[in-house]
Amino acid sequence: MADLTITASEIAATLEQHLSGFRPEIVSEQVGQVIEVGDGIAHIEGLPGAAVNEILEFPGGLLGLALNLDEDEIGAVVLGDVAGIEAGDAVRATGRILSVPVGDALLGRVVDTLGRPLDGKGPVATTATRRMELPARASSTASR
Repeated sequence: MADLTITASEIAATLEQHLSGFRPEIVSEQVGQVIEVGDGIAHIEGLPGAAVNEILEFPGGLLGLALNLDEDEIGAVVLGDVAGIEAGDAVRATGRILSVPVGDALLGRVVDTLGRPLDGKGPVATTATRRMELPARASSTASR
């Protein structure tokens, strides 16, 4: 067999070449864990900063809506088929509160609960959104 000789300078040059484009990034995200799932509801622990009506992301891009915020767990409505969700799955907080597209571009369109088109007519041509739940406005007329 032939002798294989590699010098330290060759190793260093190869490492420098492969790492020259590497730019480390620090990303902070809140990740919880599914405790239990059933009847379209996922019980999640480990997301202390989650807000009511916050969109949560399950594995595979499936979304959920944080509704019941208890001290130790969150009850989230899964917006899709729960068959792929199991206890132990990671759940990510998105920081986005449930909002939907609004405006004239929705007239005559068929959309799902998140405002995504279901009618095959392409994307909804609007960038305007509105939160799903808003505080009631104060009445300007006195009670009768």
